[in-house]
Amino acid sequence: MSAVPLPRALSERHEAMAMIAAEAERARSGSGGLVLLKGTTGSGRTALLEAVAEQAAVHGMWVLRARCSPGPVTPFAAVRQLFEDGPELACPTVEAPGDADSAAAVHRERAAWLWRALIEWTEEAPLFLAVDDVHLADPLSRGWLVEAARLVARLPVLLVATERSQYDVEPPEPGLAHALPPHLVRTLTLSPLGPAGAAELVRSVAGEVPSAAWVDEVVRAGAGNPLLLRALLDDLGAQGGDPGRAGTSAVPDTCAALYPGAYPAAVSWWLDSAGEATVDVARALAVVSAGRSDDDTADGGADGDGDGDGAGDGGGYGGRRRGLHEEGDDAGLLADMTGADPARAHGWLTAMTGLGLLRPGPDGRPGYAHPLLRDAVVSGWSGARRTAVHGRAAEVMLRRGADAETVAGQLLRAPAPFGSWAADVLLDAAARAVRSDRGEDAAAFLRRALDEAMPPARRAAVLTELGSLEFAGGRSAAGLPRLAEAVEVADAPGDRTRSALALGTALAGRGEVRAAVGALRSLEERLSGRQDLARTLSSASALLSDHDPAVRREVYGRLRETAGRSPGLVGTAGQALLVRYEATAGLVSAQTAMDRVRGLLEAPADPLAESILLGASAAVALWADELDEAERLAGRGLAGRSPSLLHPVHALLSSVRADLAAARGDYAGLLAGPGARRALAAAAAGGAGPPVHASADVLFALVETGRTEQAAALAEHGGPREASGSGELPRFLYARGHLRAAHGDPAGALDDFLECGRRQAEQDVVSPVVTPWRTAAAECRLALGRPEEALALAREELRLATVWNTPRLVGRCLRVLGTATGGVHGLGLAEEAVGLLRDTPAETELIPALIAQGRQLVAAGDRTRARDPLREAAERAERIGAVRLRALAEHVLREGGARRAATPYTGPAALTDSERRIAELAAGGRTNAEIGELLHLARRTVETHLTNGYRKLGIRRRAELPAALDRLSAGGR
Repeated sequence: MSAVPLPRALSERHEAMAMIAAEAERARSGSGGLVLLKGTTGSGRTALLEAVAEQAAVHGMWVLRARCSPGPVTPFAAVRQLFEDGPELACPTVEAPGDADSAAAVHRERAAWLWRALIEWTEEAPLFLAVDDVHLADPLSRGWLVEAARLVARLPVLLVATERSQYDVEPPEPGLAHALPPHLVRTLTLSPLGPAGAAELVRSVAGEVPSAAWVDEVVRAGAGNPLLLRALLDDLGAQGGDPGRAGTSAVPDTCAALYPGAYPAAVSWWLDSAGEATVDVARALAVVSAGRSDDDTADGGADGDGDGDGAGDGGGYGGRRRGLHEEGDDAGLLADMTGADPARAHGWLTAMTGLGLLRPGPDGRPGYAHPLLRDAVVSGWSGARRTAVHGRAAEVMLRRGADAETVAGQLLRAPAPFGSWAADVLLDAAARAVRSDRGEDAAAFLRRALDEAMPPARRAAVLTELGSLEFAGGRSAAGLPRLAEAVEVADAPGDRTRSALALGTALAGRGEVRAAVGALRSLEERLSGRQDLARTLSSASALLSDHDPAVRREVYGRLRETAGRSPGLVGTAGQALLVRYEATAGLVSAQTAMDRVRGLLEAPADPLAESILLGASAAVALWADELDEAERLAGRGLAGRSPSLLHPVHALLSSVRADLAAARGDYAGLLAGPGARRALAAAAAGGAGPPVHASADVLFALVETGRTEQAAALAEHGGPREASGSGELPRFLYARGHLRAAHGDPAGALDDFLECGRRQAEQDVVSPVVTPWRTAAAECRLALGRPEEALALAREELRLATVWNTPRLVGRCLRVLGTATGGVHGLGLAEEAVGLLRDTPAETELIPALIAQGRQLVAAGDRTRARDPLREAAERAERIGAVRLRALAEHVLREGGARRAATPYTGPAALTDSERRIAELAAGGRTNAEIGELLHLARRTVETHLTNGYRKLGIRRRAELPAALDRLSAGGR
């Protein structure tokens, strides 16, 4: 019997077709039999049965068909379908029997009649009996077919039946072949379509498609199941009006986007075929896996639940979106949720993964192969039922030891209020999300927590944190009302003060500085009985006033007046802020300022104001060149602050840290910080951002490291609006002036530096401790050929710097003044600047001073002496990654006649053999005297080699040598 052409949709069924063709050939010769086609729902059993039936008809066999269906049926209903169109036979008519024996007799007589009908058919031609879905046949029909299978071996009859064979949560009934010996039945189990076969089916229906990626997505959404694939293609074809153009649009994630709905109907039929227990487990999995964020099972948060609050808008639980608990017992969870047998649930998960309906995500957890498939599975439940299942999942997960974020992820979609424990879980999850820097996830948990019952103090805390997160995330319209509500809800003075601090910070951040200070002052008056809280609010007002020059003068005027009259009313934090104010106003020296803040740090501090005390003291220590102390103070202040809560001091502490990195030349660390990332992101987005202190430091770091394009983008888009009166704007103008000067635009840079000075003067900031704009402007005027004006500016800044009197500030002024002065006197000033700056930890000022010294020596004709400071400058610049300064030092070296260095200035490769040997001996514990004796060198020579080695290795002390040499031996730089 030769085969007819195989339909493309059955391209992976060649072996089954060939085997049935062989059995049909045997039946036509008088040796019949039974072939059982087994397969999962939608695997194409019916299509294959129809194909082989047509093939049998082509080769002269009578084809008799029966299709079984569920539900109450009459006895022998399935078998009688086979003979409805056959020869006229008198079917026995027997009255309905009244007892079991009579019923059995009737059934035997009808079975015999059906057998005679079969024999009559065989007299006409060989028979091909096609019985579809035999697992749904009535019991008497199944019994008759089993007996027929025993008797057709000597008849020209081939009986081919299809039977559903799929792993369900409830164990299945015995199959047709269960009562037959193996030699009487040939069983064929249809494997799922492979990727190639499924793709071929899609192309055979869709025709021209735009890409292989679209075909792959359709195959994934249809799980390689012919039934689901065809239904999905019908819906997609209906959308475009042409099935051949079904691939012209993306596969949607929700069934709501499909019309007329063949696909969800097919999924529903697939579920119904599996039984109620399987439906419950399948839908429970669809519910708990909602919102996964991996590439294979992510649904973008759109699960059709309509429960909002982040659950359906990507604000769910971010990078940790998992529907099941951490230990991986997915089957146990689903079993607990549905009452199913855990072993059968596990088997179902395994079987469905093998069929392609489920697939593991990156974390190994099972989920539906495509969001559309998951949505179709869960769509059979109402929204109320789904939210109830989310709640049940949360309870089960908590009992089984899931982490807080996983449980909270289910509570996001559960009905509210849910239970007394729900708020605890949601707040714990929010805290974890905050620690992981996932503000959107934390906000989603907090919004849901507000739906639970909680006391006023806790509700105020939640509102404060949520409002802070929303404001920081750019949702001020939502954040501000929550913060205002928190102030009203709080019933304890301390809680109300915390909420008010956050509200004031938000208002000031939006440019409403006077309103912010007014809100804090109003609460301060209401808390007159709590001097500690009143002092905290007063100090916070002073910090917030930095954003508006006029308000700043008013607030600090009141603060200074109160401190002069009664220092106790100001508190240690307020007094530290006054020291900071006097430092910027040029009224106090660094030594005096540090003595005062150190004394304040030893005195008792108001708990809520301690971070303000630490922030103000850290700023003063930074300006006083006490960089290590400033870092310790800033670290203490930040450690005591929640990163998610708005607070006036947070910006100050973050700014101190950024300024520390800039002063030390730690450009890599500065650019890797969160403030830098936000500033660069704002610049990349192309929109003007709010006043951000980090923008100025980042701009400096970009210029110094040679990233001029990024620096230009940040200068254009990443800074504050120039029309604003922000206290951050002068610092940004200074940084932008630095960029313009580096780009060879001294006129534009001069404008920025002068505007920076004008705006600082409006804030009573005259000292160069904040921005040394006068010396920067002096360098621009020198470049523009206006030396007298440059001298005037440099002298004025030196006068002010002498008041503060730190090596870094005075050294910078001497360097610029020496350049403006020129000649022997100018060289002397430059050398004095280098000497001063060697005693400061801020290396970024020493490098330009060395370059200025070298440049003046070149100008004086002493090129040989010029090379040492210039090479040292290049070495130091290379070590900290200061590309601009290194290039400048090398340029001056070449001007002085030096050839380009053939070896690096710093790092392991820069060490000479002598420096390496001496460093190794020193690391081994030898003293300088011992090394000199061993190598026959003078002690002074040993010290010189060690000093050079320290500089090249980027270390400062002998104790760091072993680690540096370990990196050297490993080839590190």
